[in-house]
Amino acid sequence: MKPTLWTGLLIAALLAPEAKAAERLLKAVTIPEMKAVYGEVEARDRVLARARIPGTVTELTVTEGDEVKAGTVIARITDDRNDFQIRAVDAQLLGLKASLSNARAELDRARQLLKSGTTTAQRVDQLQTQVDVTENEIRAAEASRSVLVEQSAQGAVLAPAAGRILSVPLTRSAVVMAGETVATLAGGGYFLRLAIPERHATALKQGAMITIDSSGKQLNGRLARIYPEIVSGRVTADVDVPGLSSDFIGARLLVELPVGERQALLVPAAAVHTRAGLDFVTISEAGQPVERVVIAGRPLLQDGEEAVEILSGLSEGETVMVP
Repeated sequence: MKPTLWTGLLIAALLAPEAKAAERLLKAVTIPEMKAVYGEVEARDRVLARARIPGTVTELTVTEGDEVKAGTVIARITDDRNDFQIRAVDAQLLGLKASLSNARAELDRARQLLKSGTTTAQRVDQLQTQVDVTENEIRAAEASRSVLVEQSAQGAVLAPAAGRILSVPLTRSAVVMAGETVATLAGGGYFLRLAIPERHATALKQGAMITIDSSGKQLNGRLARIYPEIVSGRVTADVDVPGLSSDFIGARLLVELPVGERQALLVPAAAVHTRAGLDFVTISEAGQPVERVVIAGRPLLQDGEEAVEILSGLSEGETVMVP
């Protein structure tokens, strides 16, 4: 019977030399002890946009969630009393300007009469003083008008910083007082704020790397600040996280925080294989490969290599065979 092609391939596979596995001595290594806590997304700057004058909200251009730039007009407040006062000053200016024109004409006639000797220098001085007083009254009225115009301009409520509107407690046509909050803005970037049980306070290290689970996406952060005051049995710490989502301020994210160190047995991830729901690691005993059932922990990176912690089934000093 002539051998088929598949038979030849099977014979070649059986006669081929088996790939030799690399052997690695199992040693205990020090890894960080991680604790899962929740952190809240916070804004670096939480700024209040306040009303500078009392009045009625006639325009409101933002709502919760809007992005604004610094200096953007987010509301406008109108005080009708300013308009009435400006009109009163305008009327006063018209009267003063008419009085000034009449006083200057009187002064010019008095100067002509002084040349002909039909009036006195004292009368000319009195008229000159009257012109000067009227001119000063006009300047004072114009200054008062400028103050009123500026007060009206201050009715525009400006965004004090660039960021996102968190809350707008007012509505259009609402009556507000000077200093009342019109909107709350969040800006300046975002970070995670942690509240950690005080028993872990001494294990925290500023600058430690933190792992964050953000909607299934793993982010890396840095423990930027540890506050010295303990409140209600908890230590407050801030974490800088590049690429942190700012969709929801106050959102809670799961954080793995290093709070200590411990000894662990790590094997390369390639050394662990699963069969029938059990994890196996091949070790060398008397020069022969032997499969050992193990309980594997979570995967992690060790010296840039993917490794798996072995919780049970292996002992330090055994030789692991890595395919």
